[in-house]
Amino acid sequence: MFHWTPSPAQAADAVAYTGLIANLPVRVEQRGERLWVTEGAEEAAQRYFALDHPLEEIYRTFPVDPPMQAALAVCRGLRIIRQPLWECLATFILSPMKQVAHIRQMSLALRRRFGRAVSLGTECLHCFPEPETLARATEAQLRACGLGFRAGNLLTTARSVADGALNLEAIREMPDEAALAELRRAPGVGPKVANCVLLFAYERLGAFPIDVWIERVLRERYFLSKRRVTAKGLQEFAAAYFGANGGYAQQYLFHHARTNAALFPASLFEQNRTKSLQ
Repeated sequence: MFHWTPSPAQAADAVAYTGLIANLPVRVEQRGERLWVTEGAEEAAQRYFALDHPLEEIYRTFPVDPPMQAALAVCRGLRIIRQPLWECLATFILSPMKQVAHIRQMSLALRRRFGRAVSLGTECLHCFPEPETLARATEAQLRACGLGFRAGNLLTTARSVADGALNLEAIREMPDEAALAELRRAPGVGPKVANCVLLFAYERLGAFPIDVWIERVLRERYFLSKRRVTAKGLQEFAAAYFGANGGYAQQYLFHHARTNAALFPASLFEQNRTKSLQ
């Protein structure tokens, strides 16, 4: 998802992007409530963008509390896409201590250096490299793509996936806890990254990744009077409170927080976080 690029729209007040769904080059343009896609890519786009998710039913499972309802009011219509397994795992391995713009840069560098080129009209796009391709690379080559210490983690994981030691397809059949444990065998995959992969690649809609933004939301909106809640306590609360569609709740709270950062003073958050870790 980090590779999608804005494209000139053909209609007024429309928004357009070009990218790839797996290895299929696609142009999408949203005009009001309708999505126009490259001819022949309709079925792939419908699945990728999860247009079959019953959003109104999902909304009815959200907690009726001020933070959640405020996020819903702002983010209504946001969907959790279905990403290819390897691409999702690999790009989230790149994510620690990086902002979205930096993750995008690393993803694009990998695509251009190691990915297969495909065309969409006059545009040249690059597929995300297969694990077998990255498995043959050196750590120095990956570092040249700006990965830093993440290069070793990605290389080790690519080799594990390529030789079958880490079977991403088999994880589909595992219950959530077993799937999380299996994903965490990969270097650089902690609880947050594993939950992201479960949510975005395996469509486990109850997965609730907790990053710095979501931790801030939980502490400032749900635990303001309780300073010593641990990371494990937050995860257990999220699973019980947000339930089967917790992943959707998480994404709405996340986007609302990111676009309304003034609601969550960083200084107060850091003060509370420090106290909770004492």
